[in-house]
Amino acid sequence: MSGDGGGVRVEVRDLTKRFGSVTAVNGLSFTVEPGVVTGFLGPNGAGKTTTMRMILGLVTPTSGTATIGGRPYADLPHPSRTVGAVLDSSSFHPGHVARDHLAVYCRMGGYPLDRVDEVIHQLGIGEFADRRTRGFSTGMRQRLNLATALLGDARVLLLDEPSNGLDPEGIAWLRSFLKGLADQGRTVLVSSHVLSEVEQVVDEVVVVRRGELVASGTMAELSSAATAAVVVRSPDDERLAETLRAESVQGTRATSVERLEAGTIRVEGLTTAQIADLAADHRLRVHELTPERSTLEQVFLRLTSDPRESVR
Repeated sequence: MSGDGGGVRVEVRDLTKRFGSVTAVNGLSFTVEPGVVTGFLGPNGAGKTTTMRMILGLVTPTSGTATIGGRPYADLPHPSRTVGAVLDSSSFHPGHVARDHLAVYCRMGGYPLDRVDEVIHQLGIGEFADRRTRGFSTGMRQRLNLATALLGDARVLLLDEPSNGLDPEGIAWLRSFLKGLADQGRTVLVSSHVLSEVEQVVDEVVVVRRGELVASGTMAELSSAATAAVVVRSPDDERLAETLRAESVQGTRATSVERLEAGTIRVEGLTTAQIADLAADHRLRVHELTPERSTLEQVFLRLTSDPRESVR
């Protein structure tokens, strides 16, 4: 298996899936490393679920590859011991109690039955383990789904929208639980269409739109992109605006210069240092430079907004 410290790496390379005339995933490439929680982010219909199903061998790619530890899912010697997945929350027999549900999946996977009690304790579901699933809340279902995925003590977890329907307490629990799995060296991929729900959980992000990659990297790198503009106060604001529009700084030119009011302009595409240097070169006075920051969710929405977005 590839990955640091014996971890299992998930690799997607040039993955494409077409359903007739609809392209759900288009030339997508990314890597999910062990020991971190990776957020797979994008609006509904961006191709996240289709991609995860291709990683799991449930959907055949039109082209490209998806491997787990260097192998396609179908070639893994013990797939469910390597990969645990949560793709929906409705796969329970309504008449079964949670403990019986887990026992069925234990037998199907060939795991020792004592794994049932172990995952019940691990997921903290003892208080409702002997209740019928028909009366479960969304949070209970999500925990039982995770318990089922962990029966094989898998090193890779693929979780599709695991925070859906969770209350704040449930989201806080999920955050701690997933980070604990990553700390054990497991590979965790979590899909979501709401950055605000996962930004405190994930370490790295893969952002997709219309089945294509639009950004990837660490949360710190995404945060650095959150500086949207600089507000400049200057008594020479009109001349400064003209200069910023006309000249570049170290090969970089302002992408937008807007006059907010007399003595104040808003500049996109240049840093505070670049604006100050250009003003000094032209002997233009600057009284204040204020970076205007976007929230991470606003950055995410800018990356993924697309009026043509189609439903998956």
